[in-house]
Amino acid sequence: MEDVIGKLGFLAGGSRFRRIYEKMQIDGDKAYKESGLGFKSSWFPVYYVLSKSQQSQTVMEITDQIAFSHITVKNIINELNNEGLIKISPNPNDKRSKLISLSEKGQALLSQLRPIWFSFSSSLKNILTSGHPDIINILKRIDSELIKDPLNERVRRQTEKQVVILDYRPSLKEHFYELAGHWLLGLLKGKLEEEDKFTLNNPDIAYLQQGGFLFYAQYKEEIIGCVALKRLDEEAFEFAKLFVEPKYRNLGAASKLINRCISRCKENNARELWLQTTSSLREAHNLYYKLGFVDKDAPPQMTVLKRTEKIMCIEL
Repeated sequence: MEDVIGKLGFLAGGSRFRRIYEKMQIDGDKAYKESGLGFKSSWFPVYYVLSKSQQSQTVMEITDQIAFSHITVKNIINELNNEGLIKISPNPNDKRSKLISLSEKGQALLSQLRPIWFSFSSSLKNILTSGHPDIINILKRIDSELIKDPLNERVRRQTEKQVVILDYRPSLKEHFYELAGHWLLGLLKGKLEEEDKFTLNNPDIAYLQQGGFLFYAQYKEEIIGCVALKRLDEEAFEFAKLFVEPKYRNLGAASKLINRCISRCKENNARELWLQTTSSLREAHNLYYKLGFVDKDAPPQMTVLKRTEKIMCIEL
């Protein structure tokens, strides 16, 4: 049978670790059972911490020591408790947590576990060093890298690198209406304001010829987003018609478009960047706040649209 995970290389790195982990867990449980011990491999880290501790531990203290997730530690504790290997007591210093320690049964089991742990250590050394003699330090470095820079953050950065922000050129003009126009028609139920009709069909005249800018987000070969940067005066701009195709909104394109607006404002010695929005676009509001925008009243040089319910600004 084809080994799909093996053929996928680095893409299935996490799955490969999971497969190795499951094999070790299953075989480890068999080893305990064959030795006549009522113990499971998955219990080892929590049980070991409790066996070495001179005092009772909370779930959080155990979690911090073994760096497992909180829910995983709680599940192991529940299983150990069901087997009568631990005792759980109220915490006099914190009513929200419990104190956990080995029970008499758990203490008695420890002397039976130590010999097989020695055999486990020797066997695992033979298995692990067959791949590389320095495997423990390699695993330590992998663990440290995941703590220092989590996988999801690395994936996000790699994905965002594929989004490129383009300045306006004539061949991109039609995309402005295709993106922002279709979105606004849906949002406003087909009732565009006069300002919308003109700017969507004539973005070059409405923005570029008035000292503003137009930017587009490109992912691979597709134009997926756009934004207009409107000049209000010598010291202020307003960005408008920000839109990113829904299926691409997890790529960070909106943030890149706004950041391009901010950098272009700074290049033009502007001190403020403004925006108008409606109360229904809460996801967009969260992004604006995250980037540093705050709620403000409209400046005198801004033409406020009829649909506007919220005005925001960032000082540059």
